[in-house]
Amino acid sequence: MMRVSRKLRKWTATILDLPQDVALDLPRITMIGGLQLTVENHRGILHFSPDTLRLAMDGGEMEITGQDLVIRNIRAEEVFVEGRILGVQLHVKGKPSG
Repeated sequence: MMRVSRKLRKWTATILDLPQDVALDLPRITMIGGLQLTVENHRGILHFSPDTLRLAMDGGEMEITGQDLVIRNIRAEEVFVEGRILGVQLHVKGKPSG
């Protein structure tokens, strides 16, 4: 049933010419150089340290690694991070990373 619902949302997004991140509730990542990062459509912060930020996502989690990371702004579904960003990884549930 979940597969049918996702296909219907994807078809609707295509027909109505909507961005897929909006229709499918996918994460939207905006990165400016290696200094600023905005993540939209997250489901909460799992872990934060100056070197790592882990965010819950529908279907998995996202890990941002770097140095001197600072959360500048948090909203219900958006987080803005500054620092020296070295990596962004998306870990999907049920699939091995790597």
